[in-house]
Amino acid sequence: MSEAPTPRFGVVSLEEIAGLSGREFLQGWIDGKFPGPPIAEGMSMKLIEVGDGVAIFEGEPGPHLLNPMGGIHGGWALTLIDSAGGCAAHTLLPADTAYATIETKGNFSRPITATTGTVRAEGRVVSQTRQIISTEIRVTNREGKILAHGTSTLMVIGKRG
Repeated sequence: MSEAPTPRFGVVSLEEIAGLSGREFLQGWIDGKFPGPPIAEGMSMKLIEVGDGVAIFEGEPGPHLLNPMGGIHGGWALTLIDSAGGCAAHTLLPADTAYATIETKGNFSRPITATTGTVRAEGRVVSQTRQIISTEIRVTNREGKILAHGTSTLMVIGKRG
């Protein structure tokens, strides 16, 4: 009898990820071992790469993300910034350790439209102490032009659960 396939989106239980470092857990998401979080489905984004202090997302803007003026809502870019920054920090955390965002700030440089194409958000840790991790994030289009950029500050809060 074969195992049931991992759902594409869902919430992973603490038991399923017990003993995994942040980077191992995130790599499991990329590899399909764990489902992506439900927000990734609604926001049309996915984690595509992790390294030590690095997380890269790709997103697909579309009509479901439009604001009343016909552009992609700024909250979408800010969600990419928050996600890439948080996951970059998460890659440096030991097993069973949680974090929370303290602040995320974004600057919008160019419009994002439903026809922009794939957008890339690269988050990198720039500072880490025992309790605080700071990250910088760049959101770019296919040509590498900056669409938005920002920072995120995260607090290490100890054991998950």
